[in-house]
Amino acid sequence: MANSRQPNGSAHPLQHGGGYGATTPRFSRSVVLVGLMGAGKSAVGRLLADRLRLPFVDADREIEAAAGLSINEIFQKHGEPFFRDREEKVMARLLAAPPQVIAAGGGAFMSASTRERIRESAISVWLKADIDLLVRRTAKRTHRPLLAGDDPRAVLERLAKVREPVYAAADITVETSDEPADNVAQRVASTLFARPQGDAAHPSQGRS
Repeated sequence: MANSRQPNGSAHPLQHGGGYGATTPRFSRSVVLVGLMGAGKSAVGRLLADRLRLPFVDADREIEAAAGLSINEIFQKHGEPFFRDREEKVMARLLAAPPQVIAAGGGAFMSASTRERIRESAISVWLKADIDLLVRRTAKRTHRPLLAGDDPRAVLERLAKVREPVYAAADITVETSDEPADNVAQRVASTLFARPQGDAAHPSQGRS
């Protein structure tokens, strides 16, 4: 299931034509995937990028490369506020680059300045997954500092309560289940290409 916001009267985010396949036109805006950890942003993002003929970038990996540290190490050595500051700077850089598919960290969309940059220059897609699925996908993974030393379900439920109302401001919402990432990527691509004339990067008109 996919919902999208339909603004009126501005340029279509495609440079020309419609549909996707061998002659798919390139998007003129980046596509930013948002959602909780375990929603599949990286896996879906890589497949979506192939469909849109755009580069793919994982924002967390970019933060690690810039810091020369893993996400866990950044949290341990410098704390979460330092990480969020670096995350905001990396997202600003990625959003200023030519169009690409960006898998954002789970907390990136919580930054008001990042949301504004996305609104101005990209199309946001919330991959919405239920807690049971997120718990299964994040079980026994050690690279999630927010889950370290706590009950993963309790942490995810707490994050969902805080973050999901903000994620709901995304231009497009795609509900996901325990299904192949390729299926989700295809639904996202279909929703993007099905949008009528109007710039998806300005979510002011409500859902369809």
